[in-house]
Amino acid sequence: MIQPPCLLDRWTQENNDLVSNCKQDALNRDHNLFGQRRCSSDFHKLLRKIQGIPPHLDHAQLELSVVYNTCVFFTARSQFEEAELLLTQAAQRVLEITGVDPGSSDPSVLWRAALKSVATTALHCHVLSLLCLQWGIWLTKSCLNSIKEFREEMSSLLERQGGAVWDDCRSQSKEKIPNIPSLVLDPRRLVELLKVCTAVVQGAERLNEGWSTLSALQAASALPAPRGLIAYTHLLSGSCLTHMNRPQMALLCYRKALETDPRCVCALYQSMLIYRQLENSHAEIQALRLLHSTLLLPSTTEPAVAPSHPLSPSLFLCSQSLSRLISVPSALSVLHSLALKCVIYGRVSEGVEYYLDLLAAIHSEDQHGVRANTLTDSFYKAHATVSTLPKLPKLYLEAGAALLMARRPADCMALCDEVISTTLDLVPDKVLLEDPEDRCVARSGGVKEEAESGLERLLWAAAAYLLQGHCYSQLKDWQQAVTFYTRCVNLLVKVHYKNRGFPPQVPSLDKEQGIDLCVLQRLKGLSLAGRGVSFAQIDRLREALRDLQLSLQALPEGVNAGQWCGEVLWRLNRKQEAAACWENTWSHSITSLAEGLPVYTQELQSGPMLDSTELHRKLQELGSI
Repeated sequence: MIQPPCLLDRWTQENNDLVSNCKQDALNRDHNLFGQRRCSSDFHKLLRKIQGIPPHLDHAQLELSVVYNTCVFFTARSQFEEAELLLTQAAQRVLEITGVDPGSSDPSVLWRAALKSVATTALHCHVLSLLCLQWGIWLTKSCLNSIKEFREEMSSLLERQGGAVWDDCRSQSKEKIPNIPSLVLDPRRLVELLKVCTAVVQGAERLNEGWSTLSALQAASALPAPRGLIAYTHLLSGSCLTHMNRPQMALLCYRKALETDPRCVCALYQSMLIYRQLENSHAEIQALRLLHSTLLLPSTTEPAVAPSHPLSPSLFLCSQSLSRLISVPSALSVLHSLALKCVIYGRVSEGVEYYLDLLAAIHSEDQHGVRANTLTDSFYKAHATVSTLPKLPKLYLEAGAALLMARRPADCMALCDEVISTTLDLVPDKVLLEDPEDRCVARSGGVKEEAESGLERLLWAAAAYLLQGHCYSQLKDWQQAVTFYTRCVNLLVKVHYKNRGFPPQVPSLDKEQGIDLCVLQRLKGLSLAGRGVSFAQIDRLREALRDLQLSLQALPEGVNAGQWCGEVLWRLNRKQEAAACWENTWSHSITSLAEGLPVYTQELQSGPMLDSTELHRKLQELGSI
């Protein structure tokens, strides 16, 4: 039975009042979660009243409008399943009105049948509006094939008729219902948003497709959309060019992303990675500085979309591929990278200050890493901040090494004392390293983790003693230097190998195990070298020679140990052996600080250095005899 016009008018007025109130809420209260929850609840109540009567053509336009408004707020609150259920039910009620049997419950078949059944009626634009919301929900689930099937149809319709598809629809409705149902969001604005969001998600999934992906992203960058979303199109264009091995062109795209929206920190991060790849240390450090300062900025009050727009782009950017591309380290992780890079690239004084800032931030109640997780506005909730900070003892040791390089031995020793006081009591009496295959088969995960933790603590304590030995060497207190190098050696000899011939070559081990064994060998070589040099300073040459030769066995590429071993042999009047030792040492290429290993396990040149020119002169004298 057809309902009296007064009931239809009353429901239409109620819908329009709700639309007006919700838009006012958006302007006055920034459309917080409370406002969205109230709006979605009110629209849903109205919809239940309308759907309490059988579907009929006379009130179908009102019903579909209220479904649209309700689903907009369900989507805004990430209630995607509830929204999709309402949309499916709406499509089914349309088919019931038109008397069409779709013959299948498949969503694609259902929507295509619904569109076809109302193709020449005023309901067509309303069904199309609902399909646009379904498009958005498909996007949240990365159902790109479903989107492609209907997006081409809708896009062609919009391109052919422009805004007339909805304007004509509303004109037809006005002839029938003077007080036509209002919508909380113009479907044309929704389509504009979804077009760019879809291009971004598809671009993230298809970076390897080269120019075709790049062309689609560049086309999307010209569409009307929030600045942050357009910045993503430039960001992904840069990522695509990076995959195509065109780093300079990629940098231009990242710069364009930042010009479009300075809050696009992932573009800064990707730029930094390219500078690292190009070995442009100055540009890399500059990018790290800017990235860190940007991550520390307080939240901006400028919204990513217009206040009256209830749908944030972040709702539709749920692709895992995109999440990986836009993830950035936390502010503390970036500060750590900045400190380490400055030390590695020889800007030690800057590195020291950054390390001290990092330690102060870690111990402060106001940790900037927390703020980085709520970076800027809701649009940037899509940014995933990732913490890559080393464990605290390792940070202390890195900072200590930087202080040592800056010739601040007292500060270095203070940090090392902290490491020793917190780890030494936890070091086991013996650490047994097994063959990797035996470890995987014979030991449970808990036992394995306990053994690895024991090795880790032992290496931290040993590294702290090594740095303290370096400090006393820098202070020319040779007896104390010998004492602390010896403490380091005494810890390292607690590590035993179960099988003869183990450890194998480092590349045959898993990454973490390989690094630990490499650190073990380097600490052994450096501590023996330091003690050998210290013995040489107090004329205990035989002990010095023993330690230096043992050091070269553990670390054959050790330059300082090789030069001092030759010097001690020369002083012992074993000049031919000294010459051979020097020549062998110089045959090794001198490398800068390696990024793959902790900075405190590298040759820091903290002790007495020999003049290579003087050593070459001695060789010339020996050759002329």
